Amino acid sequence: MVIDFSSKKGGFVKRFLRFPLYLAGVIVLMSGLSGCVTPPPSMPTATPAAPPTQPTPSLPQLRYQHVDWSALPGWSQDTLAEVWPAWQMSCRALLKREAERAVWTAPCQAAEAIDPNRPDAVRTFFETHFQAWQIFTDHTQGTTGRGLITGYYEPLLAGSPAPDARYRYPLYAPPDDLLTVELASLHPELEGKRVRGRLVGNKVLPYFSRAEIDRGSPTLKATPLYYVDDAMDAFFLHIQGSGRLQLPDGRIVRLGYADQNGHPYRAIGGILAQRGDIARENLSMQTIKAWGRAHPDALPALLDENPSYVFFREVPPPEPGTLDARIDGPIGALGVPLLAQRTIAIDRRFLPLGAPFFLDAVDPDSRTPIQRLTMAQDTGGAIRGAIRADFFCGTGKEAGERAGKMRETGRLWLLWPKGQKPENRNQN
Repeated sequence: MVIDFSSKKGGFVKRFLRFPLYLAGVIVLMSGLSGCVTPPPSMPTATPAAPPTQPTPSLPQLRYQHVDWSALPGWSQDTLAEVWPAWQMSCRALLKREAERAVWTAPCQAAEAIDPNRPDAVRTFFETHFQAWQIFTDHTQGTTGRGLITGYYEPLLAGSPAPDARYRYPLYAPPDDLLTVELASLHPELEGKRVRGRLVGNKVLPYFSRAEIDRGSPTLKATPLYYVDDAMDAFFLHIQGSGRLQLPDGRIVRLGYADQNGHPYRAIGGILAQRGDIARENLSMQTIKAWGRAHPDALPALLDENPSYVFFREVPPPEPGTLDARIDGPIGALGVPLLAQRTIAIDRRFLPLGAPFFLDAVDPDSRTPIQRLTMAQDTGGAIRGAIRADFFCGTGKEAGERAGKMRETGRLWLLWPKGQKPENRNQN
């Protein structure tokens, strides 16, 4: 069995341990965290107002249908040159992956000859090297091509490297005692699944929950990176998975997702709706924050309802003059910076990370269509389903206002290299 000891100082140190010694502890952990078996860590992108995820006996069956470009609403009006930097980033990441290289080598190499300043050349490139496939799922009620489209953003918060009367809420680096157990070492069919915990004596126990971390458990081995001035802002930073802090001296630092405590995500918006505190049709990040600030005494207990807790790392700024600096976004699960308005998070159990997807949704404010080409460069714990996307709105307050309201029904088309048929993933 392989247990990864995650440390903020030394990264991941792998130790190969004899099976009998830790078997009992791992069984305890797996039984205690039966709902917490997670895929490898990625930036958790989630919509705060999403209801709690309910277990389902089986995943819906995904189906691709090849369509002409004219079937994509708004395709001919889309300014495709805007997505080109994100496409370049997908190529950079995908060509480094041996399992993906065969699919993406031809279109990525062809892209090197394209002048992105010529809109006609960009459109011709995509129509020449790709085919469009609409995504459907089969349910007992029939066949649908629509799913949930939400939004997320990169927060900009006021922060400080040291606590004081204003900055009281810590953002932690990964604890020294956080263990990650790779389940494939026990069962090969669990490849890519893992549980997290902590070692107490010769037993592996569940890691501390949000309530235990926020209450300052005396045995917690975590060091604060920074402190922020608002409990709700800190909570939503956990949900978004990355953000920026403006320090008292004016400097901006960037934080990214580093790890998670292994407990399942539970949406507090769904809890408020179940209790009747906020009407479900009115749920948004804004209404949830308003409720929290109107009920400060009840807020800690509400936040405790979501036992999931995210640990952060400081992200160095991109090199000036690079494509990374031009995009200037948070790092997604693909390992590249996210381009605002042109990248989405998807459920990689169904859909291929890094691929282009055409999105058809609605803007929550203007109610005008959002019909554009995007790149799937992120994932998230609350992004569950084949026709499911989280639209990256950008950085700061305005982007947050838009993302918090976005909860729309929409459609997705996968753009897949011509001459190949997309694989039906459908992984439990």
